[in-house]
Amino acid sequence: MLNFLTTPSFQFKPLAFLDNLKHMGVGMLVIFVVIGLIILTTLLINWLFSDKSDE
Repeated sequence: MLNFLTTPSFQFKPLAFLDNLKHMGVGMLVIFVVIGLIILTTLLINWLFSDKSDE
């Protein structure tokens, strides 16, 4: 019943962190690209639909 406590199903590999840095870097890059697209879309919509007579 408590077999999972005596035989771990994972292995501790500290160097696997270095292998995963590539994937984490790509994920962070995608996050920044998506945030940039949201900012650019917001600026474009604001520019298109802003009332020019207020200036």
